Amino acid sequence: MKKQRVILDTNVLFAGLYSSLGASYQILRAIEEDKIKTVISTTLLFEYEDVLKRKKLDLGLTSQQIEIILDNLCDLSEYQKIYFLWRPYLRDPKDDHVLEVAVASKTQIIVTHNIKDFKGVEKFGIKAIPPGKLLEVIK
Repeated sequence: MKKQRVILDTNVLFAGLYSSLGASYQILRAIEEDKIKTVISTTLLFEYEDVLKRKKLDLGLTSQQIEIILDNLCDLSEYQKIYFLWRPYLRDPKDDHVLEVAVASKTQIIVTHNIKDFKGVEKFGIKAIPPGKLLEVIK
């Protein structure tokens, strides 16, 4: 079976690090176990870093631990350079870069807790799904 390629919205990464009880955490484990391949861009990685470091006290992590997590995620992910911007397209302009990674890499799934923020991505052949739905897809 072909490994599922996905784009992780920042809220899924945060949720997976915040609690080991939910689907977001299970997705992080699946990435670590090489069952899912994440695709990232420079902009997405900087967003991950910004959000995680701003909320490090909530996560109970140090900046150094966050750097290690992000380094590991980079090692496990496929890097996608962005050549064309699709802005503004989404309801929340801060999410446009997530769509751009998906379009540029031809990744068909964005995993997010905020499905409504990705309304219209279907026009690009992309689905925005919650973490629990991804777990169903990969089983």
